Amino acid sequence: MPKKIEDLAFQTMNRGYNSVFRPNQLSLGLVVPIENYSTSPVPTGIRHLERVQLAEKLGFSAIWLRDVPFNVPSFGDAGQIFDPFVYLGLLAGQTERIALGVASLVLPLRHPAHIAKAAASADALSGGRLLLGVASGDRPEEYPAMDIPFNDRGSRIRGSFAYIRRMAETSPAFENSFGNLQGGLDMLPKPVSGELPLLITGGSQQSPDWLARNGDGWMIYPRSIATQARVIGDWRARVEASGDFPKPVMQPLYVDLTENPETPPQAIHLGLRLGARHLRTYLKSLQEIGVNHVALNLRFNQANIETTLQRLAGEILPDF
Repeated sequence: MPKKIEDLAFQTMNRGYNSVFRPNQLSLGLVVPIENYSTSPVPTGIRHLERVQLAEKLGFSAIWLRDVPFNVPSFGDAGQIFDPFVYLGLLAGQTERIALGVASLVLPLRHPAHIAKAAASADALSGGRLLLGVASGDRPEEYPAMDIPFNDRGSRIRGSFAYIRRMAETSPAFENSFGNLQGGLDMLPKPVSGELPLLITGGSQQSPDWLARNGDGWMIYPRSIATQARVIGDWRARVEASGDFPKPVMQPLYVDLTENPETPPQAIHLGLRLGARHLRTYLKSLQEIGVNHVALNLRFNQANIETTLQRLAGEILPDF
């Protein structure tokens, strides 16, 4: 198992990052839309805002949006429908404490100036609660729809990432594949903490060392506990070798929480159908191997959503 980080803390960033990520601890968030839409790729959006506000009231640490510009039939999931930055603006004004995450923005499909402006705006409007996940995208059909070469996405990620970082500076001067700035322009607003928390998803067409050096955290996909432990151990070793602060790891988990707390785990798409007692045990095992945050997805949850949120808050959250 990865060694524990006993004395070193993660770097201090904005309110969202500092509250969600803590060494040797696991926090819980929710993926929106918070509803069951297992029989259709398109959610209804029913009570979407009220459920986010309920999640905040119940003590969940973060809400996670996704970047799904097109409803791609082969992908089978249209996400929360709304553009993530427009939705972040609404949520920033309708919540007070909960971190607002994007998991993840498809960097190659947007100009980084627009991303930096929108992300810093959402961070400022929310009082420093933005967590920006970035990725290369998992829907190849979107690239020709925007006349962007799919095979160039790796280099576009690196250029976009560097551009967004530089926008936190005052009147930056640099040139890359996305633009040439000579120091006479400045982008406002600036991120609340001086820098946006950028969390990289999966491999994103990059080397493991690049991921460890550049991301403020790593979003990984669910795997067996043993495999996940090895992956996290390698990540930590690479981060340590880079000389940087320790960095957090998070993952999603689809959950179908049954009424019977003793229901044993049964595999579903990227997650589990199980009772509360087994879910608690499973999450503790993730915490032990170094996962710092789990974003629960209730798309396949068969029970009433409000009841499930109350049960998660009463039976699971107190342990994390």
